[in-house]
Parts: sequence; structure tokens; C-alpha cells
Amino acid sequence: MRDTGFRGNKAALPGKPCVACGRVMTWRRHWVKNWAEVKYCSDACRRVKASRG
Repeated sequence: MRDTGFRGNKAALPGKPCVACGRVMTWRRHWVKNWAEVKYCSDACRRVKASRG
């Protein structure tokens, strides 16, 4: 078993606000390599921000 440091306490995970809606996004395992580039909480927010310019 790999030790990832995560012990089930989701409150201890890092988070940041979505650029489009402001909702706080919590870190997810599949974002481990590009967490610095994650800006949107969903595809819907990504589309709305792109259409606004």
C-alpha cells in the first residue's frame, strides 16, 4: 500500500476558488500533476468564462 499522506480527513486537503463562479475547489488526486494550472471547478464554468471573454 502506498502512503499518500491522506488519511480520510478531507478538511485538511488544499483548496482554491474557481475563477468563474468563486466556489472553493478541493484538491483531487487526478490533479496532482497540474494543481497549479487548475482554474475552473467544472466544464460548465470553463465554457461560461470562455464565452465571456
